[in-house]
Amino acid sequence: MKLKNTFAIASVTALLALSSCGNCGQEIVLNPYPNKIETHCGTFNAAGAAFSIDSAIDGEGVAVITGFAERLSEASGVESVIGDKGGFDFVLVPEMDAEAYSLKVTRKGVSVKASSSAGFRYAIQTIKQLLPVEIFAQGSSEGIKWSIPCVEIEDSPRFAYRGLHLDVARHFFTKEEVMKILDIMEVYKMNRLHWHLTDDQGWRIEIKKYPRLTEFGSIRKGTMIRKEWTNIDNVPYGGFYTQDEIREVVKYAESKGITIIPEIDLPGHMVAAMASYPELGCTGGPYDVRQIWGIADEVLCVGKESTFKFLEGVLDEVVELFPSEYIHIGGDECPKRSWEKCHACQAKIRELGLKDDEHYKAEHYLQSYVTKRMEDYLAAKGRKIIGWDEILEGELSPNATVMSWRGSAGGIKASKMGHDVIMTPNSHFYLDYYQAQNSEKEPFGIGGFIPVEKVYSYEPYTEDMDDAARSHILGIQANLWTEYIATPEHLEYMCFPRAAAVCEVQWTMPENKDWQRFSDGLDKTVRIYEVMGLNYAKTIFGVSTSAEVNPDKKCVDLTLTTQGGAEIRYTLDGSEPDASSMLYTSPLEIREGCTVKAKAIRENMETGIAEVEFTENRIIGRDIVLNTKPRDKYTYNAPYLLVDGLLGSNSYATGRWAGWRGTPVDVTISMDPGMKFSSVTLNALILKGEDIFNPLDLKVFTSEDGENFAELAAADYPVESASDPDGIKDYTLTFPETSTNYIKVTAQTVKSLPDWHGRHGRRGYCFVDEIIVK
Repeated sequence: MKLKNTFAIASVTALLALSSCGNCGQEIVLNPYPNKIETHCGTFNAAGAAFSIDSAIDGEGVAVITGFAERLSEASGVESVIGDKGGFDFVLVPEMDAEAYSLKVTRKGVSVKASSSAGFRYAIQTIKQLLPVEIFAQGSSEGIKWSIPCVEIEDSPRFAYRGLHLDVARHFFTKEEVMKILDIMEVYKMNRLHWHLTDDQGWRIEIKKYPRLTEFGSIRKGTMIRKEWTNIDNVPYGGFYTQDEIREVVKYAESKGITIIPEIDLPGHMVAAMASYPELGCTGGPYDVRQIWGIADEVLCVGKESTFKFLEGVLDEVVELFPSEYIHIGGDECPKRSWEKCHACQAKIRELGLKDDEHYKAEHYLQSYVTKRMEDYLAAKGRKIIGWDEILEGELSPNATVMSWRGSAGGIKASKMGHDVIMTPNSHFYLDYYQAQNSEKEPFGIGGFIPVEKVYSYEPYTEDMDDAARSHILGIQANLWTEYIATPEHLEYMCFPRAAAVCEVQWTMPENKDWQRFSDGLDKTVRIYEVMGLNYAKTIFGVSTSAEVNPDKKCVDLTLTTQGGAEIRYTLDGSEPDASSMLYTSPLEIREGCTVKAKAIRENMETGIAEVEFTENRIIGRDIVLNTKPRDKYTYNAPYLLVDGLLGSNSYATGRWAGWRGTPVDVTISMDPGMKFSSVTLNALILKGEDIFNPLDLKVFTSEDGENFAELAAADYPVESASDPDGIKDYTLTFPETSTNYIKVTAQTVKSLPDWHGRHGRRGYCFVDEIIVK
C-alpha cells in the first residue's frame, strides 16, 4: 500500500487562494492566503537567478534555501548560483516573529526576510505557488516562462499548532508513504503530524522491551467487510515500523520543519497490546487483535501495578524515539464495564477513595488517576500530554492539553478552565467523512458529511470566550481515520481538496478568509494536483444542491451551484442532462415527486451528474412543528427535513436524518383543506451497531383546530433482534380515505437496548428522514 509520490505533492497543490493584480490582469493564487498582500504590475524572471544568503542565517535555514535553489535550477534547466547578488536575497531579521516572513518581488529581484528557518521555509512555499505549477513536477519542464508576479507580502500564522492526523493502526501505511504526507504538509505550512500508532486493530511501533507487541499485536487475523459486523474476510493483515524506521521518519519530518507527535492510546483501545500480553487485561484473556471497528469493552486493567510498569516501559522507548514536547496518550472511548467487574480495579478505587458523585462514577475518576499518573511520569522526562476530550470526564490533570474531537464543546470548556486546547471537531475536520451528500456514488466510508465549504467555514472562537480562554486555543488539526481507507488512492481522495481548506483555517486570519476567492482558486489547485499525478475528489467541481422547504409557497426550493460559476444544465424527468438541457438560472420549485439531474458544463473536466430524487409525498413543503426535539447533534434541518421529499441514505450524519433519543418522535403537520389521504408512512433508519433502532409504535392523530386531536390509526412494533437486517425501513398505517386540517404523528423510541446488544441498557436512537402522506 503506497501513497503515491503525488501524495507528497498534493499538499502543495492544496495550498491555493486567489487575488487579482490591480489592473494588470495577473492572477495570484495562494493557499493558505497571506494575511497582508499588495500586488503590483510586472514580473521577475526566476530562471537562473542568483541566490544571496545572509551569513547570519543558521544551517537549517541555509539548507531550506539551497534546496529551493536546486529545485528551481532543475525545473528551469538554468543553474541558480548561490552566493551572487542580483536575484533572490535572503536576509535574517531577528526581531521578526519566529514563523513570520516578508516577501517583496520586483522586476529586478526577490527580497525575503525572516528570523528563523521556519519563516524562510514558509516564504519559499509562497514563492513556489507564485511560480508556474510545473515547479511541483519532477525533473525539468521545457518551454515554461519561470516568472513571479510582483507582490509584497507580510505574513505570519494565526495559530501556532497546525496539524494533520494519520491513523496507521486500522490500515497501515509505509514509512515512504508517511514521508510523502510530510512533503505535502510542508507545502501547506502545517507543522505537526499526529501519528496514531496503536489501537485495538494493530500495534505499529516496535518496542524492544515488549517484542510481542509487534510479533503478535501488529497482525490481525482478518478484517470486517464494509460495515458487515459479523462478516470477516479472514485475510491476515499487519505491518509495523522498526525503531530505525521511526528515527528515519522523525528526522525527515524535522527537515521539513514538522514535529511528529506519537499517540499511544490508553487505557482503552488497547486490545492489540492485551492480545500480546493477556495479563494486561482484567480477565487475563485470551484476547485477539480486534478484527472489527468500533469500541471494545476490553481495556487495560489499571488495578494492577504491573500494567503501569508496562505503560512506563513503552513510554520510555517512545520518548527516546520522538523529541516532541508532547506525547498523545489517547484517553478516548474507554468503557468502564470491565473495571466495574474487576476485583483489582475495584480495590484500587477503594484504595484511592474514589466515589460516585452527581457528575461521574468512581470509574471515571479511576481513569483520571491513570491520566494524571501518566502525566506525572512524562513530566519527569520533560514532556507534556495531550488527550482526547474524554479526559475532561472525571478530574482533568492540571497540565494536560485537550484535543477536542466530539464537536467544539469540550475544547471550549477546557479553554475556559485554563487548559490548552487543539480543536479537531468531527463536525468539520474528520476527513474520513463523505464529501458528497450522495454517498452511494462515493468510495465506501464511515459516514458523515463534510464538504469543502464546511471545512472552510470553521471558526474556533465563540462570542462568550474571553481573551484568556482564546489564548488557550493552540490551533487546529484535521484527522484522517482509516477504518475504511485502505489504499493511497483513497487516502488522497479523502484529503484533497479539503486539506486546502484546512490549512487556510489554520493560518489565515478570519477577516482575510473569503470562500469565493478560495473556491475560485481551486482551478489552479487542480492543475497542480494533475501535474503531480494526485488523486482528488471532484465533488466541488460538480453541482451542489441545497433544498429548502418554503411553506408559504408549499414547495421545496432547490438551489443548484457549482465552483467558479460554470454553466449548469438540468432535467426533471430523470434523463441525463447535457449542454442542450434546460439552463439553470434560479431555484427550482418542487411540489411533487420527481428526479432532478444536473451537470456542470466544463471544457476540461468531466464532473459527473448530481441527482436529487424527490419521493411522492402529498405534504411536500407543508408547515410542520416539532412537539419533541431530536438530539441537538442530530437535529439538522428538522422539522422541515421531514417534509422536503428527500430520503436519506444509510449514513445517518448526512443532514437528511433527524435523530430522537430518550423522547418520542412527535410532530404536527398542517394539511391543505379538503386534501384526501389514506396512509401515513414513517421512513426510519436501522443501524443497530450504532444504537439506532426501529420505532416501537406509530400513531396518527387528526385535528381541525390544531389543539384537540383524535387517534386515527396506530400500530406497535417489536424491538429488532440481532438477526434482523439493518437498513432503511418504512412503517405505514393505512385507513379509510379522510381529510383534516392537522395531523399529529408520534413514534416511541427504544428506552433500553436489549440484552444481546453490546451497549445493553442504554437508550436507543430513532432516526427519521421523511413522513410520507398519500
